[in-house]
Amino acid sequence: MSIVHKIGRRKTSVARVYVRPGSGIITVNGKDAATYFSTDVMVYKLNQPFILSETVGQYDVTVNVFGGGNTGQAEAIRLGISRALCEINAEFRLALKPAGLLTRDARMVERKKPGQKKARKRFQFSKR
Repeated sequence: MSIVHKIGRRKTSVARVYVRPGSGIITVNGKDAATYFSTDVMVYKLNQPFILSETVGQYDVTVNVFGGGNTGQAEAIRLGISRALCEINAEFRLALKPAGLLTRDARMVERKKPGQKKARKRFQFSKR
């Protein structure tokens, strides 16, 4: 098996994920995942597809991610890894699909409207 390339998206983050057989090293933008993402929750999100498919430590992952914030980037990487694992072995889909790891979360930030403070918040009205 060679390298599997998949794309994951979340909010405004886009992650290009490359999965190859290896020893379980996850590299994000040239750094180790634990140093790129400061919290353990974010690192757990990256490992979640491997935990559910029982393939922890079997694949090396290289990721190029841009846009958005920490949470959006972590969830975009998680989606990309899940898609790549499904291409490697179709049986992983049975474990990943019920957990919601193969669903693209389409929620985006609503745009600010003119004449308003934010997307839905209005300026305060006073009757002076």
